[in-house]
This record gives sequence, structure tokens and C-alpha cells, in this order.
Amino acid sequence: MWVITVINAYSGGNNVTMYKFETEKEARETFENLQGCKILSEIICCHHPSSTLVTT
Repeated sequence: MWVITVINAYSGGNNVTMYKFETEKEARETFENLQGCKILSEIICCHHPSSTLVTT
């Protein structure tokens, strides 16, 4: 999953908007067209049901 975070401080306040994409291609295409301070992130979720955190 890819997420673009946009911070727009010019609209009278610090507005934060987030966009979620399934592919890197569509995220990068949208990233180029957005205005403001932008961050492009790849989110990797690792969930393995047999993994368990054990503390002692």
C-alpha cells in the first residue's frame, strides 16, 4: 500500500490530507500533481498469525 500525506499551510491553517493507493505507479502519478508539502510512503504490513510476542 502507498500513502501520500499532504500538508497545506497556505489555506489558513495546517491542513493534513492523506491519500491511499494500491500501486506505486498511481501513487507517483498523483504525487506529481499535488500541491503543498508532500510525503510519499510505502506501508508494508507483516501479519503472520503464528508469530507471537512473548515477554518474560
